[in-house]
Amino acid sequence: MTTDMDAKTISDSGDFAAAWDEPRQSALGQAELDRLTDDLIAALKTVFDPEIPVDIYELGLIYKVDVNDDRDVLVEMTLTAPGCPVAGEMPGWVEAAVMTVQGVKSARANLVFDPPWDPSKMSDEAKLALNMF
Repeated sequence: MTTDMDAKTISDSGDFAAAWDEPRQSALGQAELDRLTDDLIAALKTVFDPEIPVDIYELGLIYKVDVNDDRDVLVEMTLTAPGCPVAGEMPGWVEAAVMTVQGVKSARANLVFDPPWDPSKMSDEAKLALNMF
C-alpha cells in the first residue's frame, strides 16, 4: 500500500535495504499501522527548519515515509533549498525524532531534490503561520 506523504509501504522482508523493493501484504495490523502513522507524523512535527517557524511536515518537506514489518522506517525528505545551511544536520534530526516513536526499530532519512520543493507543497496551516495566503 502506497499513498502520499504519510503513507506506509509495508513488506514482509526483514532486510532494511530490500524491504521497499515491492509492496506486499503487511504482517502489521491496521490498528498498529494507524498508530504508527499518527505517532510518526507527531514526531516529524517536532522538527523545525531553524530559519522558518513551521515544522518540516507542514512545510511539505517530507515526501514519503515507509515502514516495513520489522518497524524499520525510511523517510524521503527534501529541503527548502539545496544550499540549506542545516542540510547535513536535518536528516539526523528527522531520524532522532522518528526513533522516539514507540516500536520503531531503526530510522533512516534520505535527502532527495526531485521534485524540487516549492511553497505549493506547504499545508494551509503552514501558509497561514507564514502569512502566505
